[in-house]
Amino acid sequence: EPLPRVKERWRPLARLEDPLIGWIAAIAVTALALFLRLWKLGTPKEFEFDETYYAKDAWSMLNHGYVQKYVEDADKLILNGQTRGAWDAPAPSMIVHPEVGKWMIAVGEKAFGMDPFGWRVSAAVVGSLMILVMCRLVRRLTGSTLLGCIAGLLLCFDGMHLVLSRLALLDIFLAFWILCAVTALVVDRDWTRERMARLPGGSWGPLKGLWFRPWRLVAGICFGLAIGTKWSALYPLAAFGVLIWLWDAGGRRALGVRRAALKSALVDGVPAFVHLVLVAFVVYVASWTGWLIHADEYEKEFSQTQYAQFVSMDEDCKEKRDPDVQWPTAKEKDASGFGEVTQSLRSLASYHHDVYIFHTHFLNCSTHKYQSDPRGWLLLNRAVGVNVENDIQPGSQGCQAAEGSTCLREVVLLGTPLLWWGGALALIWAAVAWVGKRDWRYGFAVVGALTMWLPWELNDDRPIFSFYASAILPFTIVALTLAMGEILGRDPGPSRRRTVGTIITGSFFILVVLNFAWFWPIWTNELLTRSEWLDRMWFSRWI
Repeated sequence: EPLPRVKERWRPLARLEDPLIGWIAAIAVTALALFLRLWKLGTPKEFEFDETYYAKDAWSMLNHGYVQKYVEDADKLILNGQTRGAWDAPAPSMIVHPEVGKWMIAVGEKAFGMDPFGWRVSAAVVGSLMILVMCRLVRRLTGSTLLGCIAGLLLCFDGMHLVLSRLALLDIFLAFWILCAVTALVVDRDWTRERMARLPGGSWGPLKGLWFRPWRLVAGICFGLAIGTKWSALYPLAAFGVLIWLWDAGGRRALGVRRAALKSALVDGVPAFVHLVLVAFVVYVASWTGWLIHADEYEKEFSQTQYAQFVSMDEDCKEKRDPDVQWPTAKEKDASGFGEVTQSLRSLASYHHDVYIFHTHFLNCSTHKYQSDPRGWLLLNRAVGVNVENDIQPGSQGCQAAEGSTCLREVVLLGTPLLWWGGALALIWAAVAWVGKRDWRYGFAVVGALTMWLPWELNDDRPIFSFYASAILPFTIVALTLAMGEILGRDPGPSRRRTVGTIITGSFFILVVLNFAWFWPIWTNELLTRSEWLDRMWFSRWI
């Protein structure tokens, strides 16, 4: 068959189906996800896992503008409804992650108060919005509202995503902003190619009207917010920066431009660097505004810490320090006006150096019972116990255990097994299909997954946890949904291929939902007998 014209090939797939139905279906999936994430969100009424850091940091930022140290029994005071006296004002606290995620937690605390529901509700809302973005992204990639909703439902029915959406940790916010950023890049790809098909072009291809790309600006803002949540978002920023250059070069090559890769590096790459890297940098620095306003407090408290004075650490974890080292700004007089801004920024740079030393050296000598090897993340090699209440006696809290046994409640960070195992296979297929089919959509999934996995695999000397893979999950689901689309086939009419494909994909989806229902109690702190709990611990490594 003759090859369709470029304009026809570049028509966005999302326009193949009714947009109103697409939005209604995506919102319905999001509403279901929000209901599941808000269900008994305030229980258990205690700080779970690292909530003890982030929830209190968020409240301090909300009320003091920066993170202050808290007293030893702060958790007990807060759970009893008392926030006054829980912080040692005005001494600042050493925080080892940026502040965007904590500001987002603070929004919920501002709206609902300093209690478990208040510090978790932002995660629930953001986790649900992430599912909306997932629906829209896959619909754009495939042109199918059905596949878009399947992708959203798969994310909705993942246990790791569910639990992270019900905790005041940073990882759900990181995954959300990364997903928003790469979705904006996919929208920009469609937007750019539509304009390229209409605009006149010479030996370099179309140039006019392509210097400013609004969706790339959105991506830059989202990447800045992702990095402002956790530094690991730097890796997808770098990888997708290269990928979009290849997309642009491929578009110009399709229009007949010779040496398209080199020319695209100049006419597309330079503006992309401004839209993504420079914008992300500005957003990131702006996210530290509260810190910068109180930079003098940090200069007094942290200008001569063990991290600032660090020189090296031997194999026995004994550190060598230089006691004469101090932040340069600590020796300077307080400036005023613009000089005060630059002085505070230099102090922030010194603080970043100290945090980097903490992450790259001091954690290498630590261990944790829930740490895991990144090589096994997609196979769910290690679950993380977030909270547990053991030895609930028969008759207490409705426990109906047999004589001699007890009940328990637990919250476990563990993905839906069938979804993750199927997703791991789908990523292998995506890598093959990217090369064999030369389909950019599979490359999108593979690159996204690798950028959130490979850096941890190369730097696994420190304790790291399986829930860091939550940022990989959206790309896994993209690969899985694309594979399901291949199995279903392109012809929507009745056929043997369509029937078999529907049975296979439908059976997998139903099994994922049933798997989700089976593990629901250990994700939501439900009461279980010890026998019922053991039925859900399929492997000893999950205990």
